[in-house]
Amino acid sequence: MDFTLIFENIGIYFTGLQNTVVLVSISLVLGLLLAVPLAVLLNYGNNSIRLPIRAYIYFFRGTPLLVQMFLVYYGFGQFDLIKDSLLWPFFKEAYFCALFAFTLNTGAYTAEILRGAIKATNHGEIEAAMAAGMSKLLMIRRIILPSAFRRALPAYSNEIIFMLHGSALASVITIVDITGAARIINSRYYSPYEAFVTAAVFYMTLTFIIVFLVKKLEVRWFAHLQPQSNNPAIEAPP
Repeated sequence: MDFTLIFENIGIYFTGLQNTVVLVSISLVLGLLLAVPLAVLLNYGNNSIRLPIRAYIYFFRGTPLLVQMFLVYYGFGQFDLIKDSLLWPFFKEAYFCALFAFTLNTGAYTAEILRGAIKATNHGEIEAAMAAGMSKLLMIRRIILPSAFRRALPAYSNEIIFMLHGSALASVITIVDITGAARIINSRYYSPYEAFVTAAVFYMTLTFIIVFLVKKLEVRWFAHLQPQSNNPAIEAPP
């Protein structure tokens, strides 16, 4: 096993690392911005609003991410309506197609995670907000959503990791991500073991960083639930 060729071409992996981090980060941010209003509407909207949202979530949770990406990358070019529109300069680019598919995919999963977290809101919190004279919109913004985000954090951390691993599919449509870098090294030197073990190390390192940051966030968000003697964030009374 010779990793010399990896060290000689490590720049390709760092390019892939940058593309992976940027692609996944933007997808997660846009997916979260999409998921929050959808989750709220699923809990508080009427049936005519909930039905198309449920159809969207069902489609993207019920089909593989690879199929969704192929539908966007290869399928949209078949429609003259898209090819003749201002959107075509975007959809003819592989990077934008992957970003679009990833955003819709993670948006669907995140919306379902938040829907369950909002539904599990303690009724006492809602009654207290109503007793304080809050409007429904203010109650959602100040009470329900912050509480739901705390409950959803463990499940959402898994979604972040799944999205990171799913991003490896971007290499199928010519994007040089971490997996794409490994495929380039393998095609040049016919060394699949060295090439893909290196990619695995990059993915594991990113996963470790994600888990570490989420744990830190959990400690901060759930500090009020920790015993006072074990919680440095709460000062002992004099």
